[in-house]
Amino acid sequence: MKKTIMLLTAVLVLALPASGSAAGTTVKIVPGTFTPRHVTIVTGDTITWTNNTNGRHQVVSDDGSFTSPVLTAGQSYSNTFNAAGKFAYHDSLHPALGGTVTVNGPAANLTLSSDSSAVLYGDGTTLSGKISGGTSSQSVVISSRPVGASAQQVATVPTGADGSFSYTVKPSVQTTYTATWKGATSRSVTIRVHPRVTLSRYTRTRLYAKVLASVSLANHFALLQRATGYGWVTVSRLDLGPRSGRIFKAPHLRGLRTYRVYLTNGQAGPGYLDGTSNELIVYYRR
Repeated sequence: MKKTIMLLTAVLVLALPASGSAAGTTVKIVPGTFTPRHVTIVTGDTITWTNNTNGRHQVVSDDGSFTSPVLTAGQSYSNTFNAAGKFAYHDSLHPALGGTVTVNGPAANLTLSSDSSAVLYGDGTTLSGKISGGTSSQSVVISSRPVGASAQQVATVPTGADGSFSYTVKPSVQTTYTATWKGATSRSVTIRVHPRVTLSRYTRTRLYAKVLASVSLANHFALLQRATGYGWVTVSRLDLGPRSGRIFKAPHLRGLRTYRVYLTNGQAGPGYLDGTSNELIVYYRR
């Protein structure tokens, strides 16, 4: 059976002994403090703070994981602890007043996965996971570390009714993501990125190749390839201009020919996979 501990901020003293344990404890109240200031419980237990003073008080965890409304005389606030750890808290209206709750049990943990391990530049994928204890309205911090950059927080997302969470990301270069909650960090998830390569018709026989990435690929090159019965064959090299594009004339071969543009991993550069354009058909009558 779960235990409920009454922690009181008040100036009265109950005629029963104080204890730092949650089991069968009558809370002693002394002027100007939480009593007991340090409480030990197990995961799943609930603590209730009751204001027996004539003043106003607000119980706030130091890490922001729980916050009570402002409590007037006789009002109470409860919080259930579903993760192990040590949680310091204070009275936001009287900052000198504080205490701790030590929760014994399985350590907090969370999972993280993604819908896809690789995306096309400009596209997104969804990160999803779940926290231990399956608690709703918990705050999970999502951090990212793009190739060549330092890690940074990108979002704080709430958990749903079963402790699950999700967040859509749109990495512009290979990026590693992690989620943190109550001091626990998920496994890392790396999303790789293909540059977006397009092939369009400029005129009937002139084509336009374009590469999109977070950096300019001017002075890099792509490969024009033609479909054959043996697979794709490279027919020419396309040097990319200042806008990472190139207008060129399709090879003069009689009949219908299917082309695509391919960008190698080496030409795409650090943080990118290779890239392949859409296919385009060119027709020469003679």
